[in-house]
Amino acid sequence: MTKQPSAARADARGLRVILLRATFNAVVVDGLVRGAQEALRAMGARPADVTTVDVPGAFELPLAASVAARSGRWDAIVALGAVIRGETDHYEHIAREAATGLAAVARESSVAVGFGVLTVSEEAHAHARAAPGPANKGAEAARAAVATARLLQSLRAAPTRAPGTPARRRRPPARPRGKIV
Repeated sequence: MTKQPSAARADARGLRVILLRATFNAVVVDGLVRGAQEALRAMGARPADVTTVDVPGAFELPLAASVAARSGRWDAIVALGAVIRGETDHYEHIAREAATGLAAVARESSVAVGFGVLTVSEEAHAHARAAPGPANKGAEAARAAVATARLLQSLRAAPTRAPGTPARRRRPPARPRGKIV
């Protein structure tokens, strides 16, 4: 089974998006940034609504994302980085903390966070995932962030029930009848 991005295309028009670019493994991450920028353009984002900020590495992405989310300046955050396995277990710690931290930012801030951090065993795998084309992981992260931002907007705007309709009360569970042994 081949993994493919969703055929649905989210609308980025009017959204303010920040791309957080980890500068470690810059050649790979630059490919992710280009993919994200192209995807945002294809979804209708104006260049003036997209900001790119450099972050030292993948470990620092969650902190930068947290500050960006709390600022209220952006509707969506796209975190882009590359963690490539080396000779030590450092890779595992950085990859885990980047993923856990970015997920926490999304949950705690309710701001859409696209996860575009490659975690690969070989540099060639990173280059393949950052190459131009529809499978570019930076583009996928941008599409996910925009789709999530739109979903969050609709959830915030959608009434839970029609105005004037009383809330349905749940019935308490029935009590058992007879003797309980």
